[in-house]
Amino acid sequence: MKNTKESSCPCSSGKPYSSCCGHYLDQNETAATAENLMRSRYTAYTLKREDYLLATWHSSTRPASLDLTGQPAQQWLGLTVKRHEQTAADQAIVEFAARYKINGRAHRLHEISNFVREGGLWFYVDGEIL
Repeated sequence: MKNTKESSCPCSSGKPYSSCCGHYLDQNETAATAENLMRSRYTAYTLKREDYLLATWHSSTRPASLDLTGQPAQQWLGLTVKRHEQTAADQAIVEFAARYKINGRAHRLHEISNFVREGGLWFYVDGEIL
């Protein structure tokens, strides 16, 4: 995907990449909500931006690496945010479904993700796959 103002953002927001997740991935802006962070993390997966994914992963659960280039090629097809809930002042959950293909076979990831805000920044903590 080209990162241009005309390109539709992979997070399925309907906005151009440059005025959606591009703010976070390319311009280092802070996500105001856990949903914004989750959408930008989905977009980072589509762009294989391991640096962004690790930087937005809470240190208590962050893996050392993701090796996105060593995994089978995924074709990301879309994201649906089912709900975003602020559960406490600095905690939130985001339920989403992401569709993708590996070797032409369709898959769906349905997850409830946990986020925490520390020092004004949202971080992905973990998730429950449904």
